[in-house]
This record gives sequence, C-alpha cells and structure tokens, in this order.
Amino acid sequence: MLVGMTRRTHSRAAGLAGFAALIADETRAGFLLALLDGRAWTAGELARHAQVAPSTASEHLGRLVTGGLLTEERQGRHRYVRLASPRVAQIVEDLAAHVGPAGTERPHTLRESSAVSAMARGRTCYDHLAGRLGIALTDALTARGLLRQDTGFALTDAGLRWFESVGIGLDLTARRPLTRACLDWTERRPHLAGGAGAALCRHALDAKWCVRVGTERAVKVTPEGERALAELLGVEATALR
Repeated sequence: MLVGMTRRTHSRAAGLAGFAALIADETRAGFLLALLDGRAWTAGELARHAQVAPSTASEHLGRLVTGGLLTEERQGRHRYVRLASPRVAQIVEDLAAHVGPAGTERPHTLRESSAVSAMARGRTCYDHLAGRLGIALTDALTARGLLRQDTGFALTDAGLRWFESVGIGLDLTARRPLTRACLDWTERRPHLAGGAGAALCRHALDAKWCVRVGTERAVKVTPEGERALAELLGVEATALR
C-alpha cells in the first residue's frame, strides 16, 4: 500500500512539475499573458509581441497546445491560438497576481508609462473586467446588495434580478461558476469573475460602455458608459478615469 501511494504521489509530482515547466519560460509566459485578452492571436502576432523569431514562437506554441494550455484553430494559411478555457485563464491570472502589481518597474518611455496607466485604469482579464474599473463595479454591486462577498462571491436574488433588468443574460445551467473572486494584480483586491463577470464585460463592450484602447488589454469607459454606470450602479465618473 505504501509503495502504491508513493508511486501515485510521484506521478502527480511529475505531472505538476511538467505543468509548471510549461509556464516557466519568459516567452511562453508572455504568450499566456497576452492571450488573457480573450481573443485569438496568430502565431505571427505573438512572435512580434514577444519579439522572437516565428520559428521560435511556433515551437513554444506547440508545447503550450500539447500541454493543454492553448487550443488552436486553422483558417487557410493562418494558425490561431487562444487560451484553452476560463480555468487556464484563472491559473495564469492568479499566478501573475503573486508576482506583484503590474507596472512596478519604472517605465522607460512615455508610451510605456501611458500603457501601464491604461492597464491599471481598466482592462479585460480574459473575459471579465479588471483594474480600477473592475474593482469599482464589484464594489458598487456589493454596496447595493447585488453581490455578497462575506462567504465567497455570490449574486443575491436582487443581483439576479438586476442582471435581468439590465438585459444581461446569465447562464444558470453552465458548469462554470456563476461568480468567482479573481485577485486583481494591480489593485490587490478581488474583482468579479465567473459567468456573471464575463456577461457583464460582454455587455459593457457590446453596449459601448467601454471600448478597447491600444493593442494591450486596456479598456476605457466612454461618456455613455459613465452615464449608464452612474444611473444603474451609482458609480462616480472619477472612479472610472
């Protein structure tokens, strides 16, 4: 029995080490962080983003696909990759949060400084909203009794009705958790993730409450979004800028 348990433990340890090794490379880690924007990227786009040769990018992407962290789709000559699942996105975001706040390094150029500020102000974290924007929405939902945080994140009955009244559809039958706390790596506080967080983000983008800016994951709230969020959740515009 002890020998059997030792073998099982060894197998799990080897699997964990192999999984960690997939991420323990700066280029592959950079790919995973870039793909947190929730979109599909081509191998060429990721190669340019990481400033590596296309052949190098292809090798790294192959390892990530084989390891189950990425999925790939081919359209004609183009190869697109994306994160394999929300669970993978959660792992990447949680690990990144342990590194420390983004942008702790001193920006070297005005462009870098602007990008860091934009990401801290508001960004997508795979398929939900993060940064000061994500925290402001999470705080507003909580203050209005729509979201509970005392025993883990959970929408209240009033919260479920609020989503319905705004026209944000929720899939209550999905295997994915409806709500989940995701540690924000710039604010160091949890923001709303899960199915409800994804639905809120999707609606915010579709309704033009916020728009993507630049080539990173940054988003900014539009004047229309400021009005809508003030009316629906009492969020002050200063918290969104």
